[in-house]
Amino acid sequence: MGTNDEDELRAWLIAMRTPGLGPGGLRERLVASGGSMAGALARLRSGATSLDPVARAWLTQPDEARLAEDLAWLGRPGHRLLRCTEGDFPPQLESIAQPPLALFAVGDAGLMLHPQVAIVGARSATAAGRAHARAFALALSQAGFVITSGMADGIDGAAHAAVLDAGAKTVAVIGTGPDLVYPRKHRGLAARIVADGVLISEFPPGTPARADHFPRRNRLISGLALGVLVIEAGLRSGSLITARLAAEQGREVFALPGSIHSPLARGCHRLIRDGARLVENADEIVEALTPAARMLGGELAERLRLEDGKIAAPPVMADRRREDDGCRQLLIALGHEPASLDELVRRTGQSAAGLSSMLLMLELEGRVESLPGNRYQRLPDAD
Repeated sequence: MGTNDEDELRAWLIAMRTPGLGPGGLRERLVASGGSMAGALARLRSGATSLDPVARAWLTQPDEARLAEDLAWLGRPGHRLLRCTEGDFPPQLESIAQPPLALFAVGDAGLMLHPQVAIVGARSATAAGRAHARAFALALSQAGFVITSGMADGIDGAAHAAVLDAGAKTVAVIGTGPDLVYPRKHRGLAARIVADGVLISEFPPGTPARADHFPRRNRLISGLALGVLVIEAGLRSGSLITARLAAEQGREVFALPGSIHSPLARGCHRLIRDGARLVENADEIVEALTPAARMLGGELAERLRLEDGKIAAPPVMADRRREDDGCRQLLIALGHEPASLDELVRRTGQSAAGLSSMLLMLELEGRVESLPGNRYQRLPDAD
């Protein structure tokens, strides 16, 4: 890393640690400075902008020891500060209220560029609730979605673990610094997520858990995902905040109903009354989100453009096709005439959810074309 790169990274770390300075104002100054954070901070230090005295003191004389620790943390393998100015910053976060300035990531940050479903719910989940979380997480991951959650106890942890147990990928958005684990009992789970997924945080290293951090985290969970599934939630559950944020962000909200006698079902029932989709199986979620995943896939493909001008399909989806003979069998079943999803279900004996996932992968690779009426056409070069 050259000196200029080091200076720019240092400027980003200073910005991330400036107290009381939200991402919105910094993003505006980044644009005015041509994408240079060093230039944006210079504008702030010039005195032209009214700043909190504590923020101005930090900008004028930051803690060099703290910055050195941050730089050392970022120097470790798999550690990264993903900035909003970079090409692989997740585009779905650009459309939310208060988009983050940057994200600290440990693991495979590229997973944030794939279609995701968030699964959230009660920390004090029942055994049945955790079983539902595992079942939905497994089915949705098999359908091609990355599972996103908050690494909390209960539903979150069950969803993450189920995906990892199946050899699939997961994204954990946490409310502490990326070097801390909360709750502490999830240290083992966090290590697994780092090895086979990605752990991300908006907060700098060393930031402890605080109550106000979790609503901020929740907007990222819902913002990254195409839809949010709530499994068990009381009337004061933080999961309802995630669901509300998802609705405000234009994401789909799904809720699993429960017993009218269970306090942990009341939050889900309220969501359903307020317009969330009642779901009983993963196929319903896959069917609802496939069009949005297709639209997102087009935008992600542009971000994954190769240097020679060709378009690279999202790598998780491409790898899944190569590894799964089901896609080849699907192409054979599709033949050379348009066919509906129902017809393909009958021809292959596979579920609608699984076929929808494979058809999406094949469409992103330019091997299948979707037609009106939920029909699909195999393209001439699909062999």
